[in-house]
Amino acid sequence: MAAQHYDTVLQAVRDLQKRGYLVDFNIQDGHLVCSGLNLRLHPEQFQVREFHRFEGTSDPGDEDVVYAIESAEGVKGLLVSAFGPYSEPENDALMHKLQMPRA
Repeated sequence: MAAQHYDTVLQAVRDLQKRGYLVDFNIQDGHLVCSGLNLRLHPEQFQVREFHRFEGTSDPGDEDVVYAIESAEGVKGLLVSAFGPYSEPENDALMHKLQMPRA
C-alpha cells in the first residue's frame, strides 16, 4: 500500500478509522490503555503500523503525531500525541520503545 498523505489530523483520524483503527488509545504509567475495553498493553504487545506527523505552520502547539497501532491480538486503534515543545515526557519515553513500521 502506498503511503497516505493527510493535510490535517482530522483527515488522518477519519481515514484510519475507516480502515479499522477504532479504539482510542491513551498512555498511562508507561502502557497503552483503552479504558472502554479494559485493555492495558506493554510496549512489546503492540506495533505501530503507520504514523503521520503534523507540524503547525504558525503555532508550535499544532504539532501532533497520529499513530495507527495494532495489538498482538489484533485490536486496532489510534493514539494522537503532541510532539515538540508541548509533548509529554511519558509519551516520548513510551514511543521510543515502539517498533516503528518499516519503510
